[in-house]
Amino acid sequence: MIYLDYNSTTPLLDEVVAAMAEWQTTSFGNPSSQHAIGRRARQALERARDEVGRMLGAKLSGSSGDRVIFTSGGTEANNLALLGLAGFSDPDAPPGEAIISAIEHHSVTAVAELLERHGWTIHRLGVTRDGVVEAAGLDRLLNDHTRFVSVMLANNETGVIQPVAEIARRCRALGVPMHTDAAQIAGKLPVDFRGLGVSALTVAAHKFHGPLGIGALVLRHDVEIQPHVVGGFQQEGLRGGTESVALAVGMQEALASWEREKDARAERLRMLRDRLEARLQEGYDRPVVVNGAGALRLPHTSNLALVGQNRQALVMALDLAGVACSTGSACASGSSEPSRTLLAMDCDTDVLAASVRFSLGAPTTVAEIDEAAARILAAGAKIAVAEPRHRTPAR
Repeated sequence: MIYLDYNSTTPLLDEVVAAMAEWQTTSFGNPSSQHAIGRRARQALERARDEVGRMLGAKLSGSSGDRVIFTSGGTEANNLALLGLAGFSDPDAPPGEAIISAIEHHSVTAVAELLERHGWTIHRLGVTRDGVVEAAGLDRLLNDHTRFVSVMLANNETGVIQPVAEIARRCRALGVPMHTDAAQIAGKLPVDFRGLGVSALTVAAHKFHGPLGIGALVLRHDVEIQPHVVGGFQQEGLRGGTESVALAVGMQEALASWEREKDARAERLRMLRDRLEARLQEGYDRPVVVNGAGALRLPHTSNLALVGQNRQALVMALDLAGVACSTGSACASGSSEPSRTLLAMDCDTDVLAASVRFSLGAPTTVAEIDEAAARILAAGAKIAVAEPRHRTPAR
């Protein structure tokens, strides 16, 4: 099996497994315990927190230090950020307005829909044909009632990188908090929390060869949110529950592994992505459309339409042929509906019908890419959709 679905999840690197092993066995202390074993666990946890924050461009020290809140993953971090900024846990808080983009991950759009059911007004920013959020549209939507804005840093389906720094600048001018979902870009390209100027930022360890079950929300020092997981004093009371030292250490090591070879890894992934796209465009007898090709993209993500194919039939055929890929976000992979992202990009019908996402990771090799391209072309040749016949109208 050739795995080309790294945007859904990634395997643990060997060094991550090794870093976690001690904290899963002999050093098992509760970081809230006062004895020596607990204090040692606390030191490892806080060291991981500091390092994760540093590698994401946050500044955790000093009186105006930012905060890193560990969560169970990206979905919980997005929920904590948006429901926390909305004050959703306060039954007396009046509904307000918020702005998201039309291409957000389901863990953001679902929160927006929840708020709408409770009387909120949610505005959605459109995107260009290349999938870039139209930052200029923000100016007509921002007002005194806007409680937050949320725009992802890079799209999980197309890999298109978004103008988050520009959007954050417009938000700051009116004192509106801005959140960005950086789950797909962290551990792939540099993330500079302070440089972006956002109020909150989400990451998920399993997207960059770290462990499943841990994510983080980075919060600017002056941002106030309400918790929605209560029952403990941990993490400043913003997310109750005993922290997993092993998962935090694993997340730290996964990011550190990327940091040690970030330039070389990005260049290699970009080369592999371009090689896959070129092989398919050369070998397919119909157009191959690269969605988002005109925009700046993540180096490891390729969303391709093999025109004439049915995306779901192609993904199933590729699974049988030993190539793992997807039709879009893993959280919506069971849906037969077209991609919300591609709909927002106003893609042609034949592109919508045929688009498949291929995503690469640190273990991906040239040989895998070449073999995957051959299998994709072979599968496409077998199941190509016949041209529709034009029926003569009945008289």
